[in-house]
Amino acid sequence: MTRGGARTNVAIREAAASLFYEHGYEATSLRTVASEVGIQVGSLYNHISGKEELLTDIMVSVMDELLDAVNQALVGVDGSALDRFKAAVDCHIRYHAEHARETFIGNTELRALSDGDLELVLAKRAEYERLLQKLIKDVAKETGADILDAKLQTYSILAQGAHVSSWYKPGGPKSLDKVVNTYIKMALRQLGVESDS
Repeated sequence: MTRGGARTNVAIREAAASLFYEHGYEATSLRTVASEVGIQVGSLYNHISGKEELLTDIMVSVMDELLDAVNQALVGVDGSALDRFKAAVDCHIRYHAEHARETFIGNTELRALSDGDLELVLAKRAEYERLLQKLIKDVAKETGADILDAKLQTYSILAQGAHVSSWYKPGGPKSLDKVVNTYIKMALRQLGVESDS
């Protein structure tokens, strides 16, 4: 692919994400996406097979980025299971705060995916859930914390990320660092573990 073609692909994905966020997937036409990018609608098909491919690409890319980010954060932690858990929650909350648009699309447009694409996105989500759940179980083993239900604790952390994305605004009254640190402390309290920071 040429450099210009790669730039066009990025521009198409960016335009689609903005339009899906502002107007919804169903209300967004490929003609509108093409207009935003400054190309003819027929030219879109040199880059994509259809509108659903754009939606699937956005959702899969977000999960890939999130998995990569958390795994990279964990690579940088040589310490305890507790330190690894805190690093993962830090990354999780920070990512969602900084990717509110994509989080919104992922949470509202799943119903628009056909079976094959839906299975792909759900498989990525399940992989991420398993990662967080393992971290929670590792904390329980290390600290002796009485985890009520590791799966539900995982869902709670996932929900916190979605919640942050719905209200956090850069430059608002709470800094991202303060928000992240508070959510880490809340996650630890839910596990019955006291934070030392």
